[in-house]
Amino acid sequence: MRLLLSQPSGVLVDASVRKVIAESDRGSFCLLPRHADTATVLVPGLLAYLDEDGEEVIVAVDEGILVKVGDHVRVACQRAVVAGDLGSAEATVRERFQTQSEREKRARSALLRLEADIMRRLGQLRS
Repeated sequence: MRLLLSQPSGVLVDASVRKVIAESDRGSFCLLPRHADTATVLVPGLLAYLDEDGEEVIVAVDEGILVKVGDHVRVACQRAVVAGDLGSAEATVRERFQTQSEREKRARSALLRLEADIMRRLGQLRS
């Protein structure tokens, strides 16, 4: 099977895989090459796949959509982090999301300063 996992910033995973394990709002499921085509909503959690060498790779995903058509599995989500093996997954995800949260805080702070400046200037125009 071919797994294509993308997020708004681009393609994160494009690999040939043996199986995909993910979690939807109805529970965990496994996709193998001959399984029926499906589409489902993913909940935030871990997506795992076995690469062609039989190595398990863990990806932390935000909520998203998974579509399997034939031998192609496509996943689209807002945020995702390839964590590697299960042992290092927690540390990798925590570090990546913490960095992203800090960037979001700085962006929000800049936006608040900009809004305050606009309000101040509007007040000066009315005077």
